[in-house]
Amino acid sequence: MDNLEIDTLVDWKKLSNLSEIGSYKTAEPFPHIVIDDLFSAEVLSKILLEWPLGSAAHERHNDGLYVKNKIGTNFETMLPIFTEIFLNKLMSPKFLVSLEELTGIGGLIPDPYNFGGGLHETKNGGKLAIHVDYNKHFKYKLDRRLNLLIYLNKGWCNSMNGDLELWDADMQQCVKKISPIFNRTVIFSTTSTSFHGQPIEVCCPVGMSRKSIALYYFSNGRPEESTTSNTEHSTIWKIRPDGSY
Repeated sequence: MDNLEIDTLVDWKKLSNLSEIGSYKTAEPFPHIVIDDLFSAEVLSKILLEWPLGSAAHERHNDGLYVKNKIGTNFETMLPIFTEIFLNKLMSPKFLVSLEELTGIGGLIPDPYNFGGGLHETKNGGKLAIHVDYNKHFKYKLDRRLNLLIYLNKGWCNSMNGDLELWDADMQQCVKKISPIFNRTVIFSTTSTSFHGQPIEVCCPVGMSRKSIALYYFSNGRPEESTTSNTEHSTIWKIRPDGSY
């Protein structure tokens, strides 16, 4: 597999410079960073070419209230080889160390099951209500610490909606909206108040959908924080000030 060596897959200089700036921890409404063109555009384009979702059996989420028209992979999904190697590279020691330097979170552990992660696709009319994620790994009971999202949407524009929204700890306002454009990466800390989601329904042309890669990272224990509960919970959905999800 050419072009999938870890040294050429990631713009390490960009990642190192961002670590030195140290703006991750002070970002509002919770620690996060948005990085454009972090990964090889050629590699991401190849992943799009072999994108496996569609008629095959994957996880389907469409409860009509919190989640609409969203599908994703799970650990039983047979991924195309190029995509599988890419995901494995983001679990490598070199990448883990770079994430630790960027975020200040030590001892990060990847999830070989990609539970809740992997490849995500939201069809026209799809949404994901504002929420906080499950906080313990379903099998290892490790603490969930970090989300990494990579967007793969070429030609995406604002009229299609689909922005990732980051909300304040009191769920009073959306502090930041992030357009899911191609080769945009979002990394953020997961706590009991890291409220986020894609609550505005996607409105894209026929043949398009909102595509992303999601990886989650864990640690064996976490510092005690006033914003984080140690009681295990699944996804917690949050209502917005206008009464909608």
